[in-house]
Amino acid sequence: MSVPYEHKASEALQRLGLDVALGQLDQAAQAAAAASWSYTHFLGYLLEGELRFRHEKTVRLSLQFAKLPYQKRLDDFDFKEQPSIDRRLIDELATLRFLSEGRNIVLLGPPGVGKTHLAIALGMLTAEAGHRLYFTTAIDLARRMAKAMANNRLSREINNLIRPKLLVIDEVGYLALEAHHASLLFQAICERYERKQAIVLTSNKAFADWGQVFAGDAVMASAALDRLLHRSTVINIRGDSYRLREKRKARAAALSEEVTAPTASAT
Repeated sequence: MSVPYEHKASEALQRLGLDVALGQLDQAAQAAAAASWSYTHFLGYLLEGELRFRHEKTVRLSLQFAKLPYQKRLDDFDFKEQPSIDRRLIDELATLRFLSEGRNIVLLGPPGVGKTHLAIALGMLTAEAGHRLYFTTAIDLARRMAKAMANNRLSREINNLIRPKLLVIDEVGYLALEAHHASLLFQAICERYERKQAIVLTSNKAFADWGQVFAGDAVMASAALDRLLHRSTVINIRGDSYRLREKRKARAAALSEEVTAPTASAT
């Protein structure tokens, strides 16, 4: 009686699309017989590899969809160089509770202080947790929506922006937006807010200057901030730019080498 069911096990795994489990079936069955595993232990062992493979595939596809400009992790961030950042707060964000809460993360500060690094790192954690995310700059987001509107596809584009668990909007305020671009950015923020979908946003502009972000429309800027900040964590990073700091170090090192270089002996 057992032989037909052994064949059915292989056939069932194949028909269910459990290819990894199918490949491990014989080895797992031999290990189970040798160690007298319980049936549930055997089943758990067999499915573990399948689940791991599917999770890794999900993460890989999520990162491809995300359009991250590069990959950064929290472990790579030098918190000693940016003492204004509360490491405990970043560790709390790394739990990703803000995703289920629909809480926005707003990273403010001058260029080069690590805002985008932190935003990407949170995006990486989101993907590794099995969720989808999408990364864009503010100007690219507005242009993409404008193009969709011109082609009568704005509704579809908005759905595409709502679907990911996390939307990362980088460089808000770095480039001036035209009025219709500003209104489209505002619409994206509103749609995410209404559905309690989190946004991680970086900006070099203080909130008092957000009228400039929205093409001089203070009313629109106020409405956007009202939605962004209703459920939010704001991190204001104060410090020197990493790039400028590295440039100063390189210049100092070059000057030191010039000072210590031996002079040519007179002939």
